[in-house]
Amino acid sequence: MYIYDEYDHSILRQRVAQFRDQTERFLSGDLKPEEFQPLRLQNGLYVQRLAPMLRINVPYGMLNSTQIRRLAHICRHYDRGYCHVSTRQNIQFNWPDLTEVPDILAELADVQMHGTQSSGNCIRNTTSDQFAGISEDEIVDPRPYCEIIRQWSSFHPEFAFLPRKFKIAVTGSERDRAAVQVHDIGLQILLNAQGEVGFKVYVGGGLGRTPVIGSVIRDFLPEADLLSYLEAILRVYNLSGRRDNKYKARIKILVRAITPEVFAQKVEAEWQHLKAGYSKLTQTEIDRAKSFFSKPAYAALNGVTAQAAVDALAADNIAFSKWLQRNVRGHRVAGYAAVTLSLKPTGIAPGDITDSQLEIIADLADEFSFGEARTTHEQNIVLADVKKTDLFPLWQKAKSAGFATPNIGTITDIICCPGGDFCSLANAKSIPIAEAIQRQFEDLDYVYDLGDIDLNISGCMNACGHHHVGHIGILGVDKSGKEFYQVSLGGSASNDASLGDVLGPSFGADDMPAVIQKLINVYVENRNLEELFIDTYRRIGATPFKEKVYAKAN
Repeated sequence: MYIYDEYDHSILRQRVAQFRDQTERFLSGDLKPEEFQPLRLQNGLYVQRLAPMLRINVPYGMLNSTQIRRLAHICRHYDRGYCHVSTRQNIQFNWPDLTEVPDILAELADVQMHGTQSSGNCIRNTTSDQFAGISEDEIVDPRPYCEIIRQWSSFHPEFAFLPRKFKIAVTGSERDRAAVQVHDIGLQILLNAQGEVGFKVYVGGGLGRTPVIGSVIRDFLPEADLLSYLEAILRVYNLSGRRDNKYKARIKILVRAITPEVFAQKVEAEWQHLKAGYSKLTQTEIDRAKSFFSKPAYAALNGVTAQAAVDALAADNIAFSKWLQRNVRGHRVAGYAAVTLSLKPTGIAPGDITDSQLEIIADLADEFSFGEARTTHEQNIVLADVKKTDLFPLWQKAKSAGFATPNIGTITDIICCPGGDFCSLANAKSIPIAEAIQRQFEDLDYVYDLGDIDLNISGCMNACGHHHVGHIGILGVDKSGKEFYQVSLGGSASNDASLGDVLGPSFGADDMPAVIQKLINVYVENRNLEELFIDTYRRIGATPFKEKVYAKAN
């Protein structure tokens, strides 16, 4: 992973000192709230329902064990003993004291972490595939390009106050696990016929009040032109995006208003002034970025022998076998595997993790995965480089710490925003609905029979829980001061990206477990052999699901 040099450390130290002064001036009354707002936002500080919320960047999801232990320390000494993994792979503290936020940022700076540009109308944290660099279906490792984008976008003076927030995602695998089609800019790494690296460029995707699947504006962008082309996109948006209405200020609104074709023409015209300039990537710079993501010191293992040993242990232990099926995936290096530590045990808010659990993860990373761990878009944690011969002892320790729930990819591996329990924007609570659904589906054998199902919950139309792209999406809505939940079906954030169709009128909170059960019953009754929920829905349409959930009781 990228290691900060003295230049990076100097910038962070200056940033912390600036924000400390700004906070003191705000608290003394020398800065008005409206003056302090953009300053705190660009340091990751929000005002939530009950307390401030501090969002910490985790670039492309990668953390080392030292950073994880520092997060645990902050949870314990500055918060209430836990933090939250967000859908953008970031870490959020829900209870910091405003007076102590500069101290928190100083502690983070010591371990190469920060909240800079984790909020505000700027380029946010660049996200990627949690299995980058190790996935068997990977074409090119996307992390060096994510790091190049991070360095380019940090403190970029031209893009510090965009019309609205801006999010970029990069994937380098055959299967998109970074949801690139629902980002302001999505980059899919490709190889052309000559074996040269380039990018398919999506623009104008996003969720929220106006969900949109991004449009392809370039089928193949040479890697050397990455930054100049991104700069051209941002310039067109910065000049033409709306600033009179924040609900119509995202780039997706501009792209739809002038059409993707016209937007692409404007970008190409702007790019002509930039493509040969200072931001053209040299091979030296690309190689420098790649050097930070060299392969760990993998042992030379016999993959067949290692797998046979795992299979023998699984044959004698059903619980271990189930965990292997759901939480462990292949690795491009023989004898190794990637392990997902589930943060979704029933009764715990999805994505929440305690200080002691963070320390355990740091220990597990040191012992089993070269001292590194990764946050995921699905709000879990990945240990990417585990010897197969270490899987059983890792499972035992993960089970003791509460990380071994074998539910990855299932209906209980729920993506869920903090909702009305924390967020001042939320119309309804999300966390209790997630727990109620998890309890409805506690029979793991039944859950496994259902196969992969993405169930996403958002507490409001801002869609932080990505409900639009869940196979089953749930949106909290307000009806005369009461909490109700709207259901959509058929969404996807993968290669076959699609937005879910709203099923019909919303339901009360107490009805939600039964509603989801009825939807699942329709799927089970209508699926073909090996057909997943999303495939059945696309084949039979919404009508059978509607008839089931809205049928009047006799």
